[in-house]
Amino acid sequence: MVEEEFSQWTPTTEEIGIDLGIKDVAVCSNGFASGNPKHYQKYQARLKTLQRRLAKKKKGSNNRYKARLKVAKLHAKIADCRLDFLHKLSSKLVSESQAIYTETLAVKNMMANHSLAKAIADCGWGEFLRQLEYKCFWHGRELVAIDRWFPSSKRCNPCGHILDKLPLEIREWTCPSCNSQNLRDKNAAMNIKAVGQTVFACGSSSSGGQSLTDLAILG
Repeated sequence: MVEEEFSQWTPTTEEIGIDLGIKDVAVCSNGFASGNPKHYQKYQARLKTLQRRLAKKKKGSNNRYKARLKVAKLHAKIADCRLDFLHKLSSKLVSESQAIYTETLAVKNMMANHSLAKAIADCGWGEFLRQLEYKCFWHGRELVAIDRWFPSSKRCNPCGHILDKLPLEIREWTCPSCNSQNLRDKNAAMNIKAVGQTVFACGSSSSGGQSLTDLAILG
């Protein structure tokens, strides 16, 4: 067993809510948007070519072994690029924030949507949440995930009005109650932060100050 000590990052007063998405892997309540390098999409054409060549090789042949190796190396490269992006993103957010509030996602269930499955897999949301969890634990930050059914995107942050529906293609909307202009992802992140702070306050009072990381529910 190898034991390693981690020096905790300097405490900060910043608290953020995070909305996870496809256009931007993470959009924060403070306005930060991570972007999405879409590593799988970037190498998809090359991967398709290598897989086609592999399919044509004779089973058991040395050429098939070499072709399989090329496919495996490209898959490994895609995974490494995605992991590197997620590590840099999660480290940035944890280092700059004392408390992080995020949504709970049933990623496996979402993958059932075949039209979005590749895009969702390319985001690596599950791995990103996992990294946030252990990095918050290492560096004395707080992490909480709100209930997955909370309508963060459909709720107007300024006044609390909730829309009956909000199609995915609508990225900006005007609240019919207060006429606020809401950017879909930032508005959702602000709602997640507000609800997360409430959950944190209730959890801390009922648990005698238990760490928020211990209370987090990561789906």
